[in-house]
Amino acid sequence: MGCIHGKCCSSRYPASSNADPAEVNRGDIELNGTNNQNGNNGNGSNGNGNYQPSILAESKTYEIVNVPSHNFHLEYSVVTQRGYYPDYPDKENQDSYVVKTGIQGNPNLHFFGVFDGHGQLGTQCSNFVKKRLIEILENDTMLTEDPVKAYNSAFMTANTELHESEIDDSMSGTTAITVLVSGDTVYVANVGDSRAVIAVKDGSGAIAEDLSSDQTPFRKDECERVKMCGARVLSADQVEGLKDPDVQNWGDEESDGGDPPRLWVQDGLYPGTAFTRSLGDSIAEKIGVIAVPEVKIVQLTPDHLFFVIASDGVFEFLSSQAVTDMVMKYSDTWDACASITGESYKIWLENENRTDDITIIIVHIRDLRNSQCKPIDGTNGESLKSASQEMGKRIPDSMDPEVEAFARSVLTEIKHATTIPSLAQPTSVIL
Repeated sequence: MGCIHGKCCSSRYPASSNADPAEVNRGDIELNGTNNQNGNNGNGSNGNGNYQPSILAESKTYEIVNVPSHNFHLEYSVVTQRGYYPDYPDKENQDSYVVKTGIQGNPNLHFFGVFDGHGQLGTQCSNFVKKRLIEILENDTMLTEDPVKAYNSAFMTANTELHESEIDDSMSGTTAITVLVSGDTVYVANVGDSRAVIAVKDGSGAIAEDLSSDQTPFRKDECERVKMCGARVLSADQVEGLKDPDVQNWGDEESDGGDPPRLWVQDGLYPGTAFTRSLGDSIAEKIGVIAVPEVKIVQLTPDHLFFVIASDGVFEFLSSQAVTDMVMKYSDTWDACASITGESYKIWLENENRTDDITIIIVHIRDLRNSQCKPIDGTNGESLKSASQEMGKRIPDSMDPEVEAFARSVLTEIKHATTIPSLAQPTSVIL
């Protein structure tokens, strides 16, 4: 959910945050989050005018990293897919991501982040923030002692540096959803409307537990906060006079996201952001769009199976539970990433004539038994395994044929253990 040209509205207003449509092909998934701009005929066309997604086989990534302090390991994969805009074939992927293991040389400290850029310079903003955020955290000596304080400081510093950089962030910026794994504890910091979800074991299935709360005007607390900062909160139809502007009830994001409430200055039709927090967006900052993260702390237990970090290109039409259910169908992370990307893309085109950029990181939590486990000897926190093999064949029989075709183009067959013990109940604290 971005601003006025994103996801729900036609181009009725001046360009603003999230205003630029995106190109069709998936970016590269190197672990530094660099976006690959190659594609079929440069725009995803098969030469006959029909869109066909381009997935680069050499980009298939599957990694394992140990957490020796608690004798478990993480298995993760990443996919980032450029959005499809038939009228704007040259727009680059504005999403970026970062995976950094062994932060500060600590084998028990690992960082994952997804950044969803928006506006004319959204790509530059998301890349700037993803680079600076991890650099600031790595250089913070208090990171392990007080991760929450370190997170807040890093976000605010990165935001200030973006304002002071050569990038014009007046109407551009980025969201950020990040997860710091520190031993058996995860710290989730969110700014914007991307999302993190953790799966909690429930019999043979799993229940999705949100690790972040989308920061949009649909949230009463966020809506009231930005109003106190001078924002007008109105949907596009209200701004145009098609609906009563005094009716400040927009339902909920799941069922009423077609014409969401947006933020406007008092005397103008800008910036039109559908989020209430971001990095950058210096004009929107004047009406309450802030870069202060909401941080949630979760103590991992054996009932925590995996967590997902994704841009709203995934969660615009798929619920947290739907994404969790899809991950449960696969034994490895890459297969799940490919399937969810394909399904997200398909549902976008069923509802609109375009798609958003889609970026997803899936991290399986393997062999976590209890907090008293002895450390693994001889590990240094570096990646233990990287595999890229032939296309996988483990596709559910019930998968939609179109999604199956997409998934088959990207799946790899990677063998690994899937045993997940079930012991203590999960606990979480939100700050």
